[in-house]
Amino acid sequence: MSAIVAFLLAQAAPAAAEPPAMPALEEATTRIEASDAQLFWGFFEGCDPDAVAELLHPDYRMLHDLVGMPHDSAEDIVENSRKQCARRAPGGDAEGYKNRRLLVPGSRTISRLGDWGMLEEAHHTFHEWRGEEIGWVQTGGGRYLHIWQWMPEEERFRLLESLSLDHGPAPQYPPVLD
Repeated sequence: MSAIVAFLLAQAAPAAAEPPAMPALEEATTRIEASDAQLFWGFFEGCDPDAVAELLHPDYRMLHDLVGMPHDSAEDIVENSRKQCARRAPGGDAEGYKNRRLLVPGSRTISRLGDWGMLEEAHHTFHEWRGEEIGWVQTGGGRYLHIWQWMPEEERFRLLESLSLDHGPAPQYPPVLD
């Protein structure tokens, strides 16, 4: 009789909740756009890598067209950024240095990767602060592809991989007309 009771109790027990499915494209796009802005703010202008560390997947890696694989883990890129930000702080050898990254409007596309992630592709420009008299100067630009993995148990995306490519000098502005 105890086997029957155990069977009936097992049947009556609530089923384990299914982890949430990846959001639909529109919501996923909104989330990734917000994470992208937060990520680049933390690593560039805001210089606060600890504030964005949770956006990175533990297995994060970055591939860069000019230097190969500068970062092979989330821990590595965060620690490297901490060091760079410390150099900018008062008393550091790069005290006062400021840079920013700006997304090129209209260049971003985001698409699904099955039911496990999203691919973000866009162009961006890089700028450095040259003082009150000069202001922000565009120093270059590039293209990037980000693979964002859906983490159902966390109900969010984390950046799994970055491909940073097509880096080059800032284009002349205004352009030279023939």
